Amino acid sequence: MLIVSEETCQKVVGHKNAFTAVEGVFAAMARGDAYNFPVVREAIGHADALYGFKSGFDRAAGVLGLKAGGYWPGNEKQGLTNHQSTVFLFNPDTGQPSAMVGGNYLTAMRTAAASAVSIRYLAREDAKVLGMVGAGFQSAFQMRAAAAQRKFERVVGWNLHPEMLSRLEQTADELGLPFEAVSLDRLGAEADVIISTTSSFAPILKRSQVKPGTHLACMGTDTKGKQEVEAELVAATAVFTDEVAQAVSIGECQHAVGLGLIDESRITPIGAVINREHPGRSAADEITLFDGTGVGLQDLAVAALAAAAVQAE
Repeated sequence: MLIVSEETCQKVVGHKNAFTAVEGVFAAMARGDAYNFPVVREAIGHADALYGFKSGFDRAAGVLGLKAGGYWPGNEKQGLTNHQSTVFLFNPDTGQPSAMVGGNYLTAMRTAAASAVSIRYLAREDAKVLGMVGAGFQSAFQMRAAAAQRKFERVVGWNLHPEMLSRLEQTADELGLPFEAVSLDRLGAEADVIISTTSSFAPILKRSQVKPGTHLACMGTDTKGKQEVEAELVAATAVFTDEVAQAVSIGECQHAVGLGLIDESRITPIGAVINREHPGRSAADEITLFDGTGVGLQDLAVAALAAAAVQAE
């Protein structure tokens, strides 16, 4: 069985090929060529950790496997990333394990790739200002991936703990973009694209704060009870997601659907836009929202990419 380390993944998987892999698997899901299995995600009653499994099968690519791992909120104080995971790939013809791949870096890359896919297909072409809500580990990956999709002229950011905003400022500087820490009111009024990457269990962004024509990529809500934007904001948007079933159960849409503000039929898989079965944005002043819940097939796609790169060496 092939073992691919975290260090090797960082060498062979970048934003460009991660984008292609995730875009491809979203398209396969919409065609019915790939599907996810039910998610197992539980609080283990130790270290405030959430642990679980995401798995699936991409028939088109011949990729079968699972990601095991979760969220340990105290890790950052120990110099570790809060998200810890490992991806296991299996031969779909025999069931034999074929690779064990480090999943921490790949999780960050596939999550950033997912929001980048949504920006490419849903954000206005003339988007100039990127807004970042959240300044944790994931935020730097998100900003770098987003910067490849539009010609942003500056970045504005907000974080519950302002001392962490240096991560956003440093990343923006690496990209050659001016950065300014702002209030949520200013962020919503100025940003053309907003990416949220928090672990919040209460809405941060309100409907009244987001201007017409904005594209939101909500990437933090992946568990029952989590919430980054108020349900009324979700209801006021054209809603897209990686997988509808997850969006209504553990994603940002869970609250709007639960309150009866939107119906599940209002939510469109992003793969349908990629496959040109749905037009995506319908007007310049429409607010679009991507509910990025994070599906197992994303993890398998980038893990398979890393394993193939190592085998080709």
